[in-house]
Amino acid sequence: MPWQFDNNIPVYLQIMDVIKGRIINGEYKAGDKLPSVRDLAQEAQVNPNTMQKAMQELERENLIFSQRTSGRYVTYDVRVIYEVKKKMASEIIKEFIDKMTALGFTKEEIAQLIKE
Repeated sequence: MPWQFDNNIPVYLQIMDVIKGRIINGEYKAGDKLPSVRDLAQEAQVNPNTMQKAMQELERENLIFSQRTSGRYVTYDVRVIYEVKKKMASEIIKEFIDKMTALGFTKEEIAQLIKE
C-alpha cells in the first residue's frame, strides 16, 4: 500500500507515525529487525535522508535502537511501546473531542454518543 503524505506536516513526522503504528499494531514486534533505511525510503518513495531523520528521532524516543553492524531493531521494552500507544490514543481522543466540541456537542453529549 502506497504511503500518503499531508503537505502541511513534515514528512519525517508522518513517517515516524507510520512506523509507530506498525510497532503498536504488532506488524513490527518487540525485538524485530526493521527494514533498512534504503528499503523503507524506497517503499515510502522518499529521500533516504528523510527516512534516516525519522529513524534517528524514533531512536531518540527509545522506540527503536541500532546495532552498529546489523541494523535497527524495535525496542524490547514493551512498556515503551505501550506508552507510545497510549500517547497516540490520547492525541486521537483529544482531536476527536475538539472536533465534536467545534460541532457544538458538550462533553456529556459526546459521551452519550459514544455509548450509543
